[in-house]
Amino acid sequence: MPGMASRGRGRRTINEINMVPFIDVMLVLLIIFMVTAPMLTPGVIDVPSVGKGKNMPKVVAQVIVNKDGSLQFKTPEATRSVTQREIGDAASRWQKSQGEPNSAVVISADKGVQYENVVKAMDALQKAGVQRVGLSVKQGG
Repeated sequence: MPGMASRGRGRRTINEINMVPFIDVMLVLLIIFMVTAPMLTPGVIDVPSVGKGKNMPKVVAQVIVNKDGSLQFKTPEATRSVTQREIGDAASRWQKSQGEPNSAVVISADKGVQYENVVKAMDALQKAGVQRVGLSVKQGG
């Protein structure tokens, strides 16, 4: 009867995950990455620089975005307050009155202005058909 008692037990199932194959694969991947990493060349990115354009406009109008979101349209002749709806028409009329396709409109804003207001002004100028729109930047620290 002792043989009968051992017959019922059989093989037990193992409740553990074998980690050895996993560790082997990770070590092989680590070696591959360590060998190939020095061979990679870093990419070169051409960042645009701020400077003077090739053909600077002779006459420039300026859209000034104030901290409170109000807009001013400044030409060499005068400065006047305009609304978001009026800015595109004012700039378009000014460009047509200049008679030069080289005349540009520059958007100037303080660093405290919400970027959304600058984008709205650019969008209004684009919808009005203004061809040359620039952004005024402050160089230096």
